[in-house]
Amino acid sequence: MHSKKEKLEALGKLLDIMDELRAKCPWDREQTFESIRNNTIEETYELADAILKKDLINIKKELGDLLLHIVFYSKMGSETGDFDIGDVAEAICEKLIFRHPHVFGDTDVKNNPENVKKNWEELKIKEGNHSVLGGVPPSLPALIKANRIQEKARAVGFDWEERYQVWDKVEEELKELKTEIDRMNKDRISAEFGDLFFSLVNAARLYDVDPETALEQTNRKFISRFNYLESKTLKQGRKLKHMTLDEMNAIWEEAKGNE
Repeated sequence: MHSKKEKLEALGKLLDIMDELRAKCPWDREQTFESIRNNTIEETYELADAILKKDLINIKKELGDLLLHIVFYSKMGSETGDFDIGDVAEAICEKLIFRHPHVFGDTDVKNNPENVKKNWEELKIKEGNHSVLGGVPPSLPALIKANRIQEKARAVGFDWEERYQVWDKVEEELKELKTEIDRMNKDRISAEFGDLFFSLVNAARLYDVDPETALEQTNRKFISRFNYLESKTLKQGRKLKHMTLDEMNAIWEEAKGNE
């Protein structure tokens, strides 16, 4: 591991490289906040993918890519005189100190993470987030957004008294969905699917399961099994569309057994 001095030197080297790129590279020179926004989103997803795979080598790599973007945005901010990397670092330091009075002040949270979360939301309102849900980014993917909304509501006490109570809500939403399906009301079916998904996200949260991670794990499991099905079918000189569902299910079960 590097010493603090070596870490600061490495960060300084990155800043120097960014200065050189911005001054001498035609591509880097023409970039704007808007032009690299999508790249930043892509890098974030690549980091998330490496985390799910527990791939520490690529986690390090993707963190570097994200750090580059932070330095890049900060460099562009400095060119207009709005902010630089120092301002970015100072701002997050101030926020962390303000939001952790139990560490940097005398607030007592009784060593309870839930108390920390509740205190966190109260402090964010003091900072100017006048609504409890005001800090949820509108552009978040729907599944992640639903989880964040519910986490924030919980932080101010808006939650089930006992987590098993959520299953009554899940069953209620499923029943309402089935009713609209019977009526063939497309708009209502869509709305009820949304309510059912939201209640399932709620249930996952209450049982300490991250819904985004859980669904992605299932996606990967399905892909793995389907790839096995497809590969074995091709080896037999056949095509999936020419097979019966029973034939495909037999290979599917074989794929499950090989996991």
